[in-house]
Amino acid sequence: MRLSPEIFRDYDIRAIIPGELDEAGLIRVAQAIAVCFQPRTIQVGRDMRMSSPKLHQIFVNTMLKAGVDVVDLGLISTDMLYFAAGKYNEDLAVTISASHNPPQYNGMKIVKRGAIAVSGDSGIYEIRDLAVSTKSLEKTSKETGRLSKRRVLNDFVKHVLKFINVKNMKPFKVAVDTGNGMGGFFMPAVEDHLPWKVTRIFYELDGSFPNHIPSPIEAKNMLDTVKAVKRVGADVGMAFDGDGDRVFLVDETGRIVSGTIMTALITENLLRKHPKQTILYNAIVGRVVPEIIKKRGGKPVRVRVGHTLIKEAMRKHNGLFCGEHSGHYFFRDFFYADSAIIAALLVLELMSVKNQKLSDLVRQYDKYPSSGEINFMVKDKLGVMRRLETTYKNKARSTDWLDGISVWFTDWWFNVRPSNTEPLLRLNIEADNHKILAEHTTEIVSFLSSHGTIRQA
Repeated sequence: MRLSPEIFRDYDIRAIIPGELDEAGLIRVAQAIAVCFQPRTIQVGRDMRMSSPKLHQIFVNTMLKAGVDVVDLGLISTDMLYFAAGKYNEDLAVTISASHNPPQYNGMKIVKRGAIAVSGDSGIYEIRDLAVSTKSLEKTSKETGRLSKRRVLNDFVKHVLKFINVKNMKPFKVAVDTGNGMGGFFMPAVEDHLPWKVTRIFYELDGSFPNHIPSPIEAKNMLDTVKAVKRVGADVGMAFDGDGDRVFLVDETGRIVSGTIMTALITENLLRKHPKQTILYNAIVGRVVPEIIKKRGGKPVRVRVGHTLIKEAMRKHNGLFCGEHSGHYFFRDFFYADSAIIAALLVLELMSVKNQKLSDLVRQYDKYPSSGEINFMVKDKLGVMRRLETTYKNKARSTDWLDGISVWFTDWWFNVRPSNTEPLLRLNIEADNHKILAEHTTEIVSFLSSHGTIRQA
């Protein structure tokens, strides 16, 4: 049996198949889930990865043998998982997926009824400890569970389209790259309801990812979208990640729209419809976001990075929306979960009602140049962050430790936060202009390089 403890992460399970997780190991994981959560019913879906059909079947069979009633969802994106967990009444929902990881990976995401994520703080590490133990987990006394099927695609599409007024949508030319991932499963059903003329790029579901890794946060994986926008004269391009829950947009000039500006655009549209609501944004999102929230009459709340933390904060504050710099966008009316297609629809609806090109909308919010994320291999992560605080505390306007350390000045700010899974510090800098940005990026990079090494993307 192969079952590495390292595959259990704060937000999900991801493993090289079969080197870190083989079929016998997956059975142990499924049995541990049954013991930890004691579900009577569970929904189980999968993505398009080469190993997913077999792993899905093993997981389903293990649950049935444990006496759990299984609803087989078949192919689903991760935001379809959240939708199913929020809409239907089963105790748990699981998808066999490894998001945007390379083809040799697979794993799973687990959520409770109501789309409440299972994380390192709420069960993943308990599952790990049971699965890797020598304790017998197999149940033989109960009757075999019942198996049924449910296809959620149509209900999912109806739900996401409620976020916009379809009648307002203009007949845009849209280039969409789904990267051979799950976006290619739901996008045709979405397109059927819209007046768009779509240029489809890599819609065929293919877990070998023959064209590029479906990770649009890396600029190299956006090249096909950018080229298609320019080639066909599209109004906008979209690139989804492998499990379909993240999206990055490209304007008609071929420029990639940052997570900060996407958050600002979605905020403007939502506060137009729902005034005076609370909008959340993570600690790496730029200053233009709280500015637009206040300007449009909303209440801004800054929160830590990470989808389980954000979903908890969304519920605590009854947040209408939360945006992350990494391309995740969370919505109260989507069970406080994240959905890429809802985010994209809201931006294109704003383009329609304001009768403006995406580049014109972006220009309004492109106020503060930023460094993007720069990663450093560092052993003593906390020690280095404390030295940063000591170095800058008498020069800065303020500092905070909401997520790593953020240091604020009158005309620039930076955040350095630790990776949860690697010996990495992640640096993000934003400034009032490019000159200030360049000066202080050199300064902070030099400081961090003296304590570690830059990890190239």
